[in-house]
Amino acid sequence: METAPTITIAAIGVLIVLSALFSGAETALTAASRARLHHLSQKGVRRAKLAERLIADRERFIGAVLLGNNAVNILASALATSVLISVAGDAGVAYATIGMTLVILIFAEVLPKTYAIRNADRVALAVAPAVVVVVWLLSPVVRAVQAVVFATLRLFGAHRRRGGAEIAQEELRGAISLHASEGAVIKHERDMLRSILDLGDVEVGEVMNHRKNMIMIDADAPPRAILDLVVGQPYTRYPVWRDEPDNIIGVLHAKDLLSAIRANWDDLDRLNITAIASRPWFVPETTTLREQLNAFRARRAHFALVVDEYGSLMGLVTLEDILEEIVGDIADEHDVALRDVVPQADGSYLIPGTVTIRDLNRRYDWALPDDEAATIAGLLLHEARTIPEIGQVFTYHGFTFEVRGRQRNQITLLRLVPPAAATADEEA
Repeated sequence: METAPTITIAAIGVLIVLSALFSGAETALTAASRARLHHLSQKGVRRAKLAERLIADRERFIGAVLLGNNAVNILASALATSVLISVAGDAGVAYATIGMTLVILIFAEVLPKTYAIRNADRVALAVAPAVVVVVWLLSPVVRAVQAVVFATLRLFGAHRRRGGAEIAQEELRGAISLHASEGAVIKHERDMLRSILDLGDVEVGEVMNHRKNMIMIDADAPPRAILDLVVGQPYTRYPVWRDEPDNIIGVLHAKDLLSAIRANWDDLDRLNITAIASRPWFVPETTTLREQLNAFRARRAHFALVVDEYGSLMGLVTLEDILEEIVGDIADEHDVALRDVVPQADGSYLIPGTVTIRDLNRRYDWALPDDEAATIAGLLLHEARTIPEIGQVFTYHGFTFEVRGRQRNQITLLRLVPPAAATADEEA
């Protein structure tokens, strides 16, 4: 008679251990790094391949683990209840409920899950072979359960899954932000990684050099005047126009010009600029940076002219412009130093109107909208719906804009007060 309770108690102990294994396996395989498991799988680690296969069919794996976990918990509770009833009578039900709740909570849930969270990758690799067997054994029951669950979700219209690419991008952005907040990724690296993900959302028109800042060559100008122009500028490629600036007939490379000068050294007036200029390449301003980067690589080109929907010249974009969107400004010994943002003692900033909103948001972690305008001056014009005068002050999106410089219809300088500085001024 004493042997039966002993065997039952031993069986309860085994069931508690099985419950702990199920709980730990569920937590480990859910929390494990998919990137690391994929890396180990590529290196030929068999357990990593099994873990990847389980995670790929997450619904089936979770269904099998939950089914096994609930089955052993219920069976353990039933056996404990029968043992305590035989010992304490009807009060054994209460004792079994309280005792098994504490035992299962501590030793079959909290303890294994805590350990699995702290050692997710290692535990996932350890339990993967056993979980694969369990999933295979319970697959008929799991399929039946999944059918009921899917039919219930379908009634409420919650059966559709989100796109994989969208989820992957959100996971990458979240991982970048998380590691940056924990100090594992420095700000410059975080900005670079974010910019790579944003290449598909930014259009060429937002990063191009505007046509009013372009240095162009008149094809009918004297060769010596063209040579003086090229020597006096820091660029290597120049659009060539004839009759009117919108009529671009070619692109002159400084190296091609030097070769032509060497061939016509005795008589530079014989130089034919149009003959040595390459064919121009026009791209729409709505082209994304990712598409343009791929196009640059496919054509082995570094320079393209940007046009609007009517075919009018808007500006130019280079490979360097796209790379600067990722890594920040790239300056060499020939670049002209431009006026930059100047922080003020009161927490405000003096900002040239041509500075892009994306650069400001990236540098200072602001959240200025860049959907309707590319530059800070363009944002003010869009919000004000008028061309403001020097000294006028506006408040948009929590920022205070003060016009400090204007040339004709262009805002050249702004004083920008971010929300934190504005709040401090009000309190003072």
